[in-house]
Amino acid sequence: MDLKVINDKGEALAPVAASEALFGRDFNEALVHQVVVAYQANGRSGTRAQKDRGNVRHTTKKPWRQKGTGRARAGMTSSPLWRGGGKIFPSSPDENFSHKVNRKMYRAGMASILSQLVREGRLSVVDGLNVDQPKTKLLSAKLRAMGLDEVLIITEGPDENLYLSSRNLPKVLVLEARHADPVSLVRFSRVLLTKGAVKHLEESLA
Repeated sequence: MDLKVINDKGEALAPVAASEALFGRDFNEALVHQVVVAYQANGRSGTRAQKDRGNVRHTTKKPWRQKGTGRARAGMTSSPLWRGGGKIFPSSPDENFSHKVNRKMYRAGMASILSQLVREGRLSVVDGLNVDQPKTKLLSAKLRAMGLDEVLIITEGPDENLYLSSRNLPKVLVLEARHADPVSLVRFSRVLLTKGAVKHLEESLA
């Protein structure tokens, strides 16, 4: 399996060989959907809380007498039917939103996404992507020269200058290969990998 390689001017270079199992897999839409939904669900903290009728602040006095008024019976203003009353099935702060995804399924889902990116011509490889100083202008000019606007950049390891340079670019995200996730891969129109990142992904996902 060969991956497209470009230089810092966006010109095509000799392709690089990559794992067929990771970059040549058939697309499984159901699996990709499951992996993406699970990743988003597992990121939820579950800290929201609502009050039931026993927790809302209210008086226990009966609003009006039981009979003779022509209105419906009412016993307390904390009734869920009343404005300001408690919720019938309130959300609790210990609510668990997590989805279980087996490691084999997660790896297969990531491989399916990467393979589809290769088929659609949205994934490219570079020898390395460095900026001399942590300046947004430098990175923006380099990406513009490569013909990239909205792009996910995946590097082998931490690169502080590259990360700091990308923070003010709303359509650019820099991630280490070990932090690559399905949501980011699906979200961006272009993905740029360094050769070191390709090797790292092959070792961890293939």
